[in-house]
Amino acid sequence: MVIALGLEGSANKLGIGVIKDGEVLSNCRRTYITPPGEGFLPKETAEHHRKNVISVLRDALNQSGVKPAEIDVICYTKGPGMGAPLASVAVVARTLAQLWDKPLLGVNHCIGHIEMGRLITKATNPTVLYVSGGNTQVIAYSRHKYRIFGETIDIAVGNCLDRFARVLKLPNDPSPGYNIEQMAKKGKKFIELPYCVKGMDVSFSGILTFMEERADKFLKQGYSPEDLCFSLQETLFAMLVETTERALAHCDSREVLIVGGVGCNERLQEMMKQMCEERGAKLFATDERFCIDNGVMIAQAGYEMFKSGTRMKWEECFITQRYRTDEVEVTWRED
Repeated sequence: MVIALGLEGSANKLGIGVIKDGEVLSNCRRTYITPPGEGFLPKETAEHHRKNVISVLRDALNQSGVKPAEIDVICYTKGPGMGAPLASVAVVARTLAQLWDKPLLGVNHCIGHIEMGRLITKATNPTVLYVSGGNTQVIAYSRHKYRIFGETIDIAVGNCLDRFARVLKLPNDPSPGYNIEQMAKKGKKFIELPYCVKGMDVSFSGILTFMEERADKFLKQGYSPEDLCFSLQETLFAMLVETTERALAHCDSREVLIVGGVGCNERLQEMMKQMCEERGAKLFATDERFCIDNGVMIAQAGYEMFKSGTRMKWEECFITQRYRTDEVEVTWRED
């Protein structure tokens, strides 16, 4: 029986969770929310994490009913992510490991999302669409690695949505992407936007620039902000469904798993489900408790690593802003 504590802080979500042999005991989170029209900067985000980490840790331990002495391994997000927030949480993880004399494991953020998705949905060997504010990748497992079949060549889909939300001055509470999703549900008129799929890769920066430069013009022409959100969402998600379908066919897979913060979007799930049904495949997705960055996903990936015999030397327990999904040796899955 293994109990793992996970700490996540790669962006504006600070999450700490406890997992015990696949059972979620606690999943506590605090989000740094900026004023409308503003993004979150590394320095202020790290400051938010430092201010809140002790109270979130206390909540996670109280909710789980687990004492420090019962914890087998402490896991933290090694990367990818924003440098200062990553470092602020890693310092806490290293401190706890020394205070409580526990082994420490640095977890790849992307793999945390995948393993949490697999645990919650019970998907066996899915083609994975990983969509968040910082990452967009189509992934499949093969030969002890999560292989990247396609990805964004510039900005992530979540970043594209967040930045367009700033153009419309939408609030950041609870998140810009969620507010765009709600507005898009009321959109009626579709505007044809640039559609940029390059083989298995996608590009979102040109679409964002197109919308930023023409938003005022469209509004003057009688399109509503809801129409703009609807048109942007439909175009971005169609690109993601296309590349995922191609990977699904190549891998001869019968499962698609959507993970990452944008994976909560009901319209994306709806479009992907339709594609899956047409191919005789099944869609798996989770809700905001496990889609949005959280500590328990880091605990779950760390739990799998620890159980399969992975150990890290102290000098290996650093952070890195660039940590590729396909760099990690997946020791816990059979070929």
